[in-house]
Amino acid sequence: MGYYKRHVFFCCNQREPLEACCNDHGALEMQAYAKQRSKSLRMDDKGKVRINKAGCLDRCNEGPILVVYPDAARYTYVDKHDVEEIIDSHVVHGRIVERLKI
Repeated sequence: MGYYKRHVFFCCNQREPLEACCNDHGALEMQAYAKQRSKSLRMDDKGKVRINKAGCLDRCNEGPILVVYPDAARYTYVDKHDVEEIIDSHVVHGRIVERLKI
């Protein structure tokens, strides 16, 4: 296992107008929410969970995405409820959220 139990990367890429990109779907806001939520759960200590911004993860046409390592599970999401489900089910308890997986 690496330094973190789970490492979450939100694609926050911003492309030229008219090109699909995750940031046009609130990715920065969702990343900030996930980071705050991991702190409120006390999951942000060393060795636990890290929530990061990423550049392009090259799947922008599938909606906003994030990836959870070490499982390499890629998810799409619509709103904070989806992000909350990913945090609670996968990040905290290690259970893949099949309905959001891409």
